[in-house]
Amino acid sequence: MMQEWARDKRFKALVFLLLGLLSVGAVAYTYLTYMQAQYVPGSMSSLSVTGKGEAFVRPDIATFTFSVVVDEKDAVKAQEKAAQIGNDILAYLKVQGVEEKDIKTENYSLNPKYEYETQVCTSGWCPPGKQNLVGYTVDETMSVKVRKIDAAGGLIGGVGGKGATNVSGLSFTIDDTDAAKEKVRTEAIADAKTKAQKLASSLGVRLGKLINYSENGNGVPMPMDAYAGGALKSASMASTPPQIAPGENKIVSNVTLEYEIR
Repeated sequence: MMQEWARDKRFKALVFLLLGLLSVGAVAYTYLTYMQAQYVPGSMSSLSVTGKGEAFVRPDIATFTFSVVVDEKDAVKAQEKAAQIGNDILAYLKVQGVEEKDIKTENYSLNPKYEYETQVCTSGWCPPGKQNLVGYTVDETMSVKVRKIDAAGGLIGGVGGKGATNVSGLSFTIDDTDAAKEKVRTEAIADAKTKAQKLASSLGVRLGKLINYSENGNGVPMPMDAYAGGALKSASMASTPPQIAPGENKIVSNVTLEYEIR
């Protein structure tokens, strides 16, 4: 009799323990479901705002390219002549204060040059034409970074006078964009925060923690062409150096902040 009573007591205790565990599980599940319902990104439980920052920055770097094109009957002579012209131009640029690290060869090619000879037609039949090797062409393109923008016009005329066949792609950029980008990003974030506070006040809610951040926009200023089309004609034909007007580059940052609302 005592053994049956003890066994029945243990069974009831086990049942109460299982019921207790089930109750705790049910409470935990209900709480978790409630908390998930309180935060759904993009739903009425969150608030998104967009802020904008922008700045106009004067470029501090001018970049242009020039080419040296030489035609000769002999490949070696073509290379030697192109090298002489190129060396004269490089020496001129260095004397004008352009550092060696700011001069870069973008392309160099040596190609055969042919002339097409038409054959005489006889008895209604025209034999195929013939290609004759008449020489070689050296084409070298170099880019120059000018850190003193006011000197760019004179340098363009100077390289033309030293034998550059064309000068093109004059553009203006900012050498170090990090500081400018950080400035406009900070302004955009501040603008978004202000808008979020005003909107929350109008809606009668309180802002919670920041739950999402994104940024877009032309944070890096694009090169500005000095002239329409981004190219200059052969500078060697100009009697005076071209006047350069770099203007200003626009940097923009757009950020989106998403907050929990309470």
